[in-house]
Amino acid sequence: MTSTDSAAGPAAPRSSGLASRLLALLRSFVAVLVTLAALAFAVILGWRMWQVYMTTPWTRDGTVRAYVVTVTPEVSGRITELPVKADQFVHKGDLLMVIDPSDYQIALANAEAAVAGARADLDNKTIEAQRRAELNSLTVSKEEQQSFAASAAVAAATLKQATALRDKAKLDLERTRIVAPVNGYVTNLLTQPGDYATSGQRALSVVDADSFWVDGYFEETLLSGIKVGDSARVFLMAHPQPLTGHVVGIGRGIAVANAEPDGTGLATVNPVFTWVRLAQRVPVRVVLDAVPPAVVLVAGLTATVSILPDAPAP
Repeated sequence: MTSTDSAAGPAAPRSSGLASRLLALLRSFVAVLVTLAALAFAVILGWRMWQVYMTTPWTRDGTVRAYVVTVTPEVSGRITELPVKADQFVHKGDLLMVIDPSDYQIALANAEAAVAGARADLDNKTIEAQRRAELNSLTVSKEEQQSFAASAAVAAATLKQATALRDKAKLDLERTRIVAPVNGYVTNLLTQPGDYATSGQRALSVVDADSFWVDGYFEETLLSGIKVGDSARVFLMAHPQPLTGHVVGIGRGIAVANAEPDGTGLATVNPVFTWVRLAQRVPVRVVLDAVPPAVVLVAGLTATVSILPDAPAP
């Protein structure tokens, strides 16, 4: 072995080892950079999501609502027909129930007879008054003329009264047939044929199918980000697909317990023993733009409501 070979032999392994260490160090450095970059991205994304979570108005305290029309008979009587069933859909004008019309038919017949008698009496007294009005003072006195004219006027008033009573009897007879005031669903039907319907007392209720909306109860700290016309997204607990809607109103008042007066008229203020101040919740009304046929709306369903301030309703 020459001196040159002995010098080159040990240097080659040392150069290879140094390169391996540099490569490993570079790989470690790149891994650290990637980890730090991923961590920074996660922190920024988390912070952004937190900001959106805190600033975007949304609430899980939402409720589907609808108007419920109470059907109250305007006349009393036995229910002879009840062609509807519980939870049945009815169109506006559909027959809901019939109250026994017998008494009201008799009352109408009597009223029509009274009108006929009053009209005949008026015709007779009008002719008598006209006949005496045409006679001179030698044949009939002025007092007698006035008396017959007054009798004709009384007969005319009697005819008006009889006509009004006949119209009322006709109206009562029409009211024995009760029809649906709106399109909707008959709900919680407890009335049965044969029951006695009393005027002024509820007989059944109809949920107005065209009146569904959603009330979202938002904390007062979020109201600054909500305005009428904002688009909204509604998630029903019973249906996974979101529904779109828009804000049509913001509640302007809620009940305040401390404003109730006591027996002496003084305000009743409840003592508070906590340092935590809870934000009041204010109802925000959201009208649904479109409801898919597969979604069955029921008044009282739970909903999550998100307001999209930057996306006004179309």
